[in-house]
Amino acid sequence: MTVQNLRWTNPSLPQTLQIAVWLFYIDAAFDLLLGGGTPILLILGLLSIGSGLGLANERRWGYALALATAGLRTLPLALVLVNDLSALVSLGTIFAIARFALLLHPQSRQYFRVYFR
Repeated sequence: MTVQNLRWTNPSLPQTLQIAVWLFYIDAAFDLLLGGGTPILLILGLLSIGSGLGLANERRWGYALALATAGLRTLPLALVLVNDLSALVSLGTIFAIARFALLLHPQSRQYFRVYFR
């Protein structure tokens, strides 16, 4: 994959993966612009950008990175939700759960098995 072939979005992806790519980019923007320069949010923002790029370019490592990044973001939220269900209404929680569900959707997994290299 060269710089000339690099895609930020991919209209040939199924809708579930296209939405996941955009959620990764939106999450990265929040982390990098509003994160206050904390190292954890910087790393999560860069992982989100890498996940979006990997998915958009139909790379196996991109899907694996996307699952790992979504898992890293969902696990702490799941632990918080066990104690406080009112945290479910935050935008970050909704993004994290939606992104993870979109990646595990049967349409996304089927497309991954057939087209990702």
